[in-house]
Amino acid sequence: MAATKFLALVAQTIIQHPQMVGDELDEATHERMQQRAEQLSQEMTRLLQELEQRSQEQMLQELEQRSQEQSGLAWGALLFAALQQWQLWAIAGVLVLLCGLCWWLRKRSHEPDSSSEEESSSSDREQVEEEEEEEEDNDDANDLGRFFEEHIQWPVQNLATECQAVKELLGNFILVFQQLLSNSFFPLPQPPIGVGSAFEGWSPREKDIVYRLLVPLKPPRGHAFHLELGTAGEMPARNFCVRVELVCTCMSERLAGEMLCFLHHPEEELRRNQDPSLLRTLCTSSYLDVQKTARWFHQLVKAAWVVLPQSSTCCLTVLPSSRSCKYQVTKSNNKSLITEMIFGVQQGNSHIFVSSQTTEAIFTPSTMWPETYAVAEANFFSHMARQAPHDSFHLKCLQLCARILVGTSFSTYTVKTVVMHLLTTIPLSGWRRKHLLLRLQDIMRYLRCCLEEKRLDHFFLGNERVPEEISLPPDFRTLEPLNLFQCLAQDPAAHAEALREFVELRDRLTRLLIYGR
Repeated sequence: MAATKFLALVAQTIIQHPQMVGDELDEATHERMQQRAEQLSQEMTRLLQELEQRSQEQMLQELEQRSQEQSGLAWGALLFAALQQWQLWAIAGVLVLLCGLCWWLRKRSHEPDSSSEEESSSSDREQVEEEEEEEEDNDDANDLGRFFEEHIQWPVQNLATECQAVKELLGNFILVFQQLLSNSFFPLPQPPIGVGSAFEGWSPREKDIVYRLLVPLKPPRGHAFHLELGTAGEMPARNFCVRVELVCTCMSERLAGEMLCFLHHPEEELRRNQDPSLLRTLCTSSYLDVQKTARWFHQLVKAAWVVLPQSSTCCLTVLPSSRSCKYQVTKSNNKSLITEMIFGVQQGNSHIFVSSQTTEAIFTPSTMWPETYAVAEANFFSHMARQAPHDSFHLKCLQLCARILVGTSFSTYTVKTVVMHLLTTIPLSGWRRKHLLLRLQDIMRYLRCCLEEKRLDHFFLGNERVPEEISLPPDFRTLEPLNLFQCLAQDPAAHAEALREFVELRDRLTRLLIYGR
């Protein structure tokens, strides 16, 4: 404000009293100008002092205010810094908590506790059951498989119960055999193994079902069995001979003192003090004879029957058979069951045996034991039954196809081989009841292709798709596949007849589906 007044005064003086240039000044005027200059100097000095004083006061006030402002700013900065640090620590704490939570969740996902497993498994089971129920409800609405299941006249059977009864009876026979033969030099029968269509659950017959069981034979004391494969000229059938060899029993003789060694005791002493060896009873040359073994089993069955509990309520009839032991048991209600005992020698610890069963050859030597895959097949179908859905129709498909083979040159083993191949190529989930027509179509198409190519590969020989649960000899999976249609490749007339019969089979299957019988 003082500065403003000073500047106004100077401006007023310059405007109101301009300098006279070029005129001389009189004395009075000069005196007045001097007095006016002195007044202006005094006024200027006073104004400068007032301005300086007020400037100092204003400066002090500004400094105090600035100091206060700076103090406030300092405290604000301090508080802001503290606030920033608090936010930093809060954010750091939240990050730590998030990291800990992620670690805990990851650990829990990798190492679930039993309760979570039970809850998840139970929820999974419930979900699967709900899905299955929904699928069944949807299937029932348009299920052709169910229609055909009710439409077709299936054979009236009770395979499970009858198989159990047959196996129980033969098991009792084997126990008696083992007691009778424990100190002899005859083969030792082992527990029977159910084989064939009846025990596999797909027999096409309603009456006269033959229940087949394979009885493994072990060599008696002082003997050993050696399997010798037949010549290549006998292919495609793999036939063996069971060579019987005497082994030294001197060490066991000294320990037990019950038998004489057939190798190191004189012939006369052995004839006088010990029963003859197996080579002298059931062998031809050095090979186990199938027919002699079958006759011997017939005698055993007759001798053991009288001590069995079933003999009091049932009647036993031994049926003629040159390469097996077949008998019929008739109950008091005149219901009868036919059982066939097939003898076999196991190949190592596998499911493959050589057996006494007949072959397709016109003449089979009595010392020839064809290779059988019946035990492996029974185990295969058991394995499939455990893996397949509860409404699987793979056995029904096999049963239907087996029914239409009557009167043709096709064997049930041919259709069985086709179905086994398809079971390892088509997922088991595709064999449910609703897929019946599709699978029947696949079976017929597969059979037609094999006929056209004149080749149907054996299922176990050279097949890498055989499940690992089936125990096979070490070289089986790498062998050259065996062609079951080799005869068609060698005989054009037989091939043409097979193609004609296939057309008949297709027509029979169509009629069976339409008329139900």
